[in-house]
Amino acid sequence: MLKPQWRAVLKPGARPKLELEDRILVALEYWREYRTYFHIGSSWRISEATVCRIVHWVEDHLMGSGRFRLPGKKRLVQGFGRPQVVVMDVTETPIERPQRGQRQFYSGKQKRHTLKCQVLIDQQTGEVLCLFFGKGSRHDFKLFQASGVHLHPDTQSFQDKGYQGIQKLHANSRLPVKKPKGGSLTPAEKRHNRELARERIGIEHVNRRLKIFRILAERYRNRRRRYGLRCNLIAALYNYEWALEA
Repeated sequence: MLKPQWRAVLKPGARPKLELEDRILVALEYWREYRTYFHIGSSWRISEATVCRIVHWVEDHLMGSGRFRLPGKKRLVQGFGRPQVVVMDVTETPIERPQRGQRQFYSGKQKRHTLKCQVLIDQQTGEVLCLFFGKGSRHDFKLFQASGVHLHPDTQSFQDKGYQGIQKLHANSRLPVKKPKGGSLTPAEKRHNRELARERIGIEHVNRRLKIFRILAERYRNRRRRYGLRCNLIAALYNYEWALEA
């Protein structure tokens, strides 16, 4: 994908210190290990600014190629290839404390400032269909409403307790039974929750595989405007690996 965009000798300018394959490896190292630009530059004997330019160049051109796009929301309503069962969940990435608007990013669940990423997968295949992003203080169901995701009436969806109220938008949704205040669940309700957890476990495996890339698991040090782009790239890499395994 990147070879058509690559020129070994720039005009005007000196020959780049790293070849195309090495530049891709630098970007992969940054996503996977999430070391600082200084440490990666020391390993490759290049400057921090050069590492930053390389990572941004690889990211921008991969997304610009169009081959790293996820199936998207249209797959959920179109007849051809429409999934029968989908699973939704929200994963959070911690960030440094913002200088402004701290309340918008503070997650009461994580007890820290975070960015949220809503992941929607096909339960049968495990393929990531679409993502949506928000600030840490936004409730999971509110994030779903803001995402504009519409599910086909025949598509069954599984989600956790954070999506209370989704039945009003999509009747074919299954949620765990919430324990009443001061009460307890019946054996039948507990059995229902366990069965639903077994159906939902696939989304937890997907989140784990995405967070093998430490840029999504550790405290995100970069500007937030590239967070969504990097999540899309990593999810597309996961889908590519899933297709090879299938």
